[in-house]
Amino acid sequence: MKIALIGYGKMGKTIEKLAQHAGHEIVLKLSEKPTHALLRDSKAQVAIEFTNPESAYKNILTLLRSNIPTVCGTTGWAQNLPSVLEKVDQYNGSFIYASNFSLGVNLFFAIAQNTAKLLKDFDQMYDLSISETHHTQKKDAPSGTAISLAEKIMLESNYKWWELNGDKKQRTIPIHAYREENVPGTHIIEYKSLIDSIELKHTAFSREGFALGALRAAEYIFDKKGVFTMKDVLGL
Repeated sequence: MKIALIGYGKMGKTIEKLAQHAGHEIVLKLSEKPTHALLRDSKAQVAIEFTNPESAYKNILTLLRSNIPTVCGTTGWAQNLPSVLEKVDQYNGSFIYASNFSLGVNLFFAIAQNTAKLLKDFDQMYDLSISETHHTQKKDAPSGTAISLAEKIMLESNYKWWELNGDKKQRTIPIHAYREENVPGTHIIEYKSLIDSIELKHTAFSREGFALGALRAAEYIFDKKGVFTMKDVLGL
């Protein structure tokens, strides 16, 4: 498989190492924005995009216009996701976006959602909070993974983002974001009452888990059309 890496920072270099070990070919490595000419000449079969919130949306549109199946792991741009999905349909393209590509985190999503379902009849007893800790270079806060956790919980519970719905007070999901040196990513969900506490925690030890998941997503999507998720990739 011929891969274009859009974003050649620490994550891009980790993906490169794993891809080459798996027998894939890296045909393009870019830190700046891609152009149609560069993508065409590279003969890339799939692109993996890990840049920054300011660049991701335009990069994705360029990749879709160039008919390159795209895996995007950049967070902080999701307000433009509906527009991207329209472009996937317009260009008959292929696209996967995930706030986190780690296998463990995607299992954590499923655990969080199932826990919320189990606690739905008891969540008036518990105050829910989410905390996330990442390296100091991470630009978006709270993390895309923490937001995804909140969204999974809301699917199966009475917890809401907002406090007021008319004159009725709703429960909220506070997310606390912390930045520390050399922390790949830690996410904690806590249900706390006057009598006990239930805590779910995922800790990443390195970037390899994220890189491996992104590579697996690229292997899944490069010969398909449409919009997919990590649930499709992992068969969850």
